[in-house]
Amino acid sequence: MTDTPTAHDLVAQYIRAIPDFPEPGILFRDITPLLAEPAAFAHALDWLTAQCDGADAVVGVESRGFILGAPIAQRLNRPFVPIRKAGKLPANTITRSYDLEYGSATIEMHSDALSSGARVALVDDLLATGGTAEASLQLLIQAGADVAAVAFLIELEALNGRDRLLPHDIVSMLVY
Repeated sequence: MTDTPTAHDLVAQYIRAIPDFPEPGILFRDITPLLAEPAAFAHALDWLTAQCDGADAVVGVESRGFILGAPIAQRLNRPFVPIRKAGKLPANTITRSYDLEYGSATIEMHSDALSSGARVALVDDLLATGGTAEASLQLLIQAGADVAAVAFLIELEALNGRDRLLPHDIVSMLVY
């Protein structure tokens, strides 16, 4: 009897590990091979969509969160809301600044993107140290949203990013 690969196994085989990118000592998880394989990408979207079911809107973090979040929102027949780097959105925004390893960054969202009390699902491709996800959650709370789900395609467990996102429930399809 042969083992049938699971959807997780199928997705995992298309995640490419690239050493020393973007700098020495970093093992980058590249999702572009997954995006090039429609069946595996569909499995990833199926799993992530199931995690976001019940949300009033799907929020994706720039930029790979857009690649995942927009089709999830479409599958759920819900609005998609982008969280972008500062200066990229054309209408009135709310902003959140946060510290990075070397410097700081600011993210923003249109101020009219969510109604107060909206149940939202936050989606991104990768949870590493958790800085961007934490700032995104703070931005959603600032907007008056109720965070119903926080879903990642990949989590780098050793970096403990999940700890920064408590008390929210975090789900990740693949954990490395």
